[in-house]
Amino acid sequence: MMAVTAGAAPSTRLPRLQIPPPVADAAIGPRIERWLEAERDQLPLWLPVALGGGIAAWFVLPDPRHWLATLSALAAIALAALTAGRGDRASRAIGIGAAVAMLGLGLAWWRAERVAAPVLARPAVVRVTGTIEQVEPLPARGLVRLTVAPFAMSGLPKRLRVNVDAAALPQGGAAGATVTLTARLMPPPAAAVPGAYDFARVAWFAGIGGTGRAFGPVAQRGGGDGGSWRAMLTRHITDRLEGSRGGIAAALATGDEGAITQDDSDAMRRAGLAHLLSVSGLHITAAVAATMLLVMRLLALWSWLALRVRLPLVAAAAGAAAAIGYTLLTGSQVPTIRSCVASLLVIGALALGRQAMTLRLVAAGAGVVLLIWPEALVGPSFQLSFAAIGAIVALHAHPRIAAAFLARDEPRWRQLVRSPASLLLTGFVVEAALLPIAVYHFHKAGLYGAIANLVAIPLTTFVVMPLEALALLCDLVGLGGPVWRLADGSLRFLLWLAHRVAALPGSATAIATVPTGAFAVCVLGGLWLALWRTPPRWLGVLPLVLGCGWILISPPPDLLVTGDGRHLAARTRDGLSILRDRAGDYTRAMLSETGGVDGEPAFLADSTAAHCTRDACVIALDRGGRRWRVLATRSPYPLPWPTLIAACRQADIVISERRLPRGCTPRWLKLDAPVLAETGGVAVTLATRRIVTVRQSGDAHPWLHPPVARPAAAVLYRPDGWRGRNIVTQCHGGGCRSRVTYRHDKTSPPTNASR
Repeated sequence: MMAVTAGAAPSTRLPRLQIPPPVADAAIGPRIERWLEAERDQLPLWLPVALGGGIAAWFVLPDPRHWLATLSALAAIALAALTAGRGDRASRAIGIGAAVAMLGLGLAWWRAERVAAPVLARPAVVRVTGTIEQVEPLPARGLVRLTVAPFAMSGLPKRLRVNVDAAALPQGGAAGATVTLTARLMPPPAAAVPGAYDFARVAWFAGIGGTGRAFGPVAQRGGGDGGSWRAMLTRHITDRLEGSRGGIAAALATGDEGAITQDDSDAMRRAGLAHLLSVSGLHITAAVAATMLLVMRLLALWSWLALRVRLPLVAAAAGAAAAIGYTLLTGSQVPTIRSCVASLLVIGALALGRQAMTLRLVAAGAGVVLLIWPEALVGPSFQLSFAAIGAIVALHAHPRIAAAFLARDEPRWRQLVRSPASLLLTGFVVEAALLPIAVYHFHKAGLYGAIANLVAIPLTTFVVMPLEALALLCDLVGLGGPVWRLADGSLRFLLWLAHRVAALPGSATAIATVPTGAFAVCVLGGLWLALWRTPPRWLGVLPLVLGCGWILISPPPDLLVTGDGRHLAARTRDGLSILRDRAGDYTRAMLSETGGVDGEPAFLADSTAAHCTRDACVIALDRGGRRWRVLATRSPYPLPWPTLIAACRQADIVISERRLPRGCTPRWLKLDAPVLAETGGVAVTLATRRIVTVRQSGDAHPWLHPPVARPAAAVLYRPDGWRGRNIVTQCHGGGCRSRVTYRHDKTSPPTNASR
């Protein structure tokens, strides 16, 4: 009992609670939960990333067994996270992400099966009669590229892409017309070497089953009407402006780049300005902004309307119509449609009074595109577009950057400094974001692109495009001449800038084929850095550094062998040298790019490291502390078997376009026709004994094993009454060598002629 002293009031104070000092929570789970709670507004941005991850998994994994196993694993992860988890934010994020990745993988699989169409079984010369679906003029090369849908029962694939001499095509061709022509066709070629352009994959999703070149007369029936306005506008522009200037103006208006010469196109690419030539977000944004500004200013002059109608909504509707119309005018290509969708989302946000440019809008645009065209993920166009816009929005959403470049009441000279500084910083960030993508797909890295774009983008947006639009309007009343001269001058300056920047030392650095793993690590680091907002975002710098370091330390391949075995590039002490002196321009450029060489390759016959005859070359390469001997055949003529077998035994690697005898047993590697038919192109790094092939063992992607069409060979007639059927012997580098046997209707003997 508590004793109470007489005369003293009892105490009403409560005893003090002993609260232990706070102890830091060492458990990782609660920390992750608090972090995700702070980042809850950013979590939806990872939905298109998860969708893209599933799509990428379908392209990387080889066959249905792996696709089904991955779907099962993702389903198990999603169910475990959503049901067996603790119900916290981390579990829900993992479960939803796994479910969306399942959707991406299944969507890519379904899309690939849905577009399935027969592909030409073998190279052939055929007679084609069909409907023109698309016309792409290539004035700089004197060609017109036609996409033709052959008539049914012809035995041909459902869609062909054929280059035709412009002079041989009546009326220049028109979509919707019927055309009859004879063409040398071949199946869409796969990547010639690892890292090269894979047209077979692109053609599969485009439904193109054969490609080639037409020869002889071309008959056209019916004028057609689809695409005529676009073709007419392209011809109108190229008639007003000569050479590449007309080609660039046409590219800005209709998307046709065919009138741009190869020299000017290369200069634009080396200067980092090639993105100006393809209709994308920059061009559609300029068209939409100009339309909205013009509509707002004109309608505001009518006070009665301005007081009773919400003019921003009317301007937004006009801007949306301009975006859709510009997309239709430029051919409705996938990159343009993607930019149009993004523009419509921005216009919708403006109409609703929301912030126009946010990462959520960028993520929504990416999600829409991937849902409709999942194959776009692996193409450079999608990656470059969304990397650029994502980098811009993420940069200017940063509080410090937003505060630094916020418009304010200040002296004029500070405003003049602030705007160029903002453009320059944005340019550098965009170039850094695009660098891994450009290196992975194009094997080149530009150094001065940010500075060149600082001038070229405002010039194109605020000078070239408005002058071109004004000139086209003035042409309606026959007064466009002076405006066209101003547009011509601005385009001359743009080309001058491109050539000057391209000529600077180090304007473009060639980098050999980049490992896919290094590229994936860079992409993951960039996404982590851009999509989070709290300090853990800076952890994304680590994979970026690791990925870039991986790229830099990856040695270039010592040997590049094309899938047909005809072409070889070897890295000798004299530089990259190719086997055949008569290799085409495309083959030389492709081997140089994938081999990490900026410029023309040399010839092995001129190299001090090789000893060549007309039929074969023996190459000596010092790698990894030893000397490697490479034997490669370079003509279709057979070599004496005893001599060939003896040479094989003295070589470490033997490469040939034909089947070699079983007795040909090199010390390490044999790449002849049967082996290359399974592997496709091959890249070999001797120091590490690393071999990379275009095709992986068991790869079951549909464009590698497509259904085939077997058309009959074309019957060719000569004026003297002889007729013949064509037998194709070899096709490579876009051309075919064929033997035609002619036989007279009444008399024989036959004669042979090579074409």
